[in-house]
Amino acid sequence: MNKAETQREAFTRKDREPASELRLELQDDEWPFEFTDETRLIARAIVFDEDGYLYFVRAERDDDFGKAILIETSGGGVEKGEDLQSAVRRELREELGIEAEVVCKIGTVSDFYNLIHRHNINHYFLCRVLSFTEKNLTEDEKEKFHLSTLKMTCDEAVSEYERRRETRIGRLIANRELPVLHRAKELMGE
Repeated sequence: MNKAETQREAFTRKDREPASELRLELQDDEWPFEFTDETRLIARAIVFDEDGYLYFVRAERDDDFGKAILIETSGGGVEKGEDLQSAVRRELREELGIEAEVVCKIGTVSDFYNLIHRHNINHYFLCRVLSFTEKNLTEDEKEKFHLSTLKMTCDEAVSEYERRRETRIGRLIANRELPVLHRAKELMGE
């Protein structure tokens, strides 16, 4: 049985107890808190292929948060009238060019970006690649953030998140995403 078949078996066994969802409440220790004037509902994914590789977004930023090259899960804001699973599948198509199946919910991470006065409620899903298609990036994603796709093992992703902690925004993202990545690894049975 290959890795994908092993993962599929683990996710479809009838006797498997449903795993408890990860729940984290994080604060922004990088910038001082003044106030929050926006709460953003976000759907994100840890997405894997049949060979066990994971797919992430690489972003090059030079904005209010500073200059940084980052790794991040694919995801974004949930649109009006859209459910979380539809939003995460849409974001995977747009940012990575991936059609995916939602396997399960990993959990929810509440975090803050004090610099822009925003509270994020991130809903994370574990998703399996079904096929690849064309990306549909926005102009900002192309021109402002230079989004590209990273394909790597879970251990490589952990190392990349750790390496990107040299910036304040990199630390915020790593604090949010590393616990989710570790939980996804458990769910995938690695």
